[in-house]
Amino acid sequence: MYFLLFALLLIAVLGCIFFQCRRKKIICKIKGMDCCAKCSLLNELVYPFGYDFQCDCGFFSSTVDAPQRQAGYAWLYDHMAPRFQMVFDSLPVYFDYRGRTWLIEFWKGQYGINTGAEIGIYHADGIIPETEYKTAWFSCAKDSEMLDCSFRLCKFENECICNSGRHWWLTAFLVGCFSSPSSLTMESCIGFPNREMLCAFLDGLRRAGYPDDCLSVRGLTVCFVFHQDSTKYNFITRFFRKFSQWKNKFFCKLYLWVTRPFLCTEDRVLYLYYYLPAAFRKLLRLRRFHKRCHKRYYKEH
Repeated sequence: MYFLLFALLLIAVLGCIFFQCRRKKIICKIKGMDCCAKCSLLNELVYPFGYDFQCDCGFFSSTVDAPQRQAGYAWLYDHMAPRFQMVFDSLPVYFDYRGRTWLIEFWKGQYGINTGAEIGIYHADGIIPETEYKTAWFSCAKDSEMLDCSFRLCKFENECICNSGRHWWLTAFLVGCFSSPSSLTMESCIGFPNREMLCAFLDGLRRAGYPDDCLSVRGLTVCFVFHQDSTKYNFITRFFRKFSQWKNKFFCKLYLWVTRPFLCTEDRVLYLYYYLPAAFRKLLRLRRFHKRCHKRYYKEH
């Protein structure tokens, strides 16, 4: 009996020594890398997930050829999101333009241990009645259909992250930052190719309940502020949102504690990659989330 206890204690001590030596080795390895090498390696690691790392700004954003593009969009994605630790406010804007129903949706909130925002541009194959919006599947905009987008995500009136570009899914995710969706304000601008599409979008924005006095139109560009989410959630969804936020806050603190030898995002994420590879793979969860929901959508339809 005593021999068994001694053996277990010895194994535990040797394990602690091993992990401590491994930890110090990883820290030295990262500190020995220059900034360009870190960013290059990080982009190589996250590219299969559909993201790249903005070294000068310290956040992750989606690539134009991200694998999520194949999944398109369905209302089920938003509905299931809280079950995947994604708690956000959303503003879907539906409008009809040249024989198809378009959807430009805005999101802001907490994505696991990331605070972030998204602008997605999608369209159906034809005109969709309003009663079928929640059951229809929308394709992602093609390269020729992408729009000039930009947003600035602010937390309690302090600038958090901003991003811009011609895209079908413009995003920005700040790792290790915890936020309540209601504490975030998203200032967005969308540039349209012609007046017809701009007016159709404005009509959709009004139907979504957005007041005219809170937006501005400059040429073919519409700018507005998204702050309040008017969605009414049922009891089960409210439970998952609160439970997921509790987990998000806990894992965010855990991430900051585990990666405490570093302060910069690229250093923290690379440290996680070398020290806890499984945790690194869970850092950007959107690919797995879309894949599961995509399968479920086609199973139900």
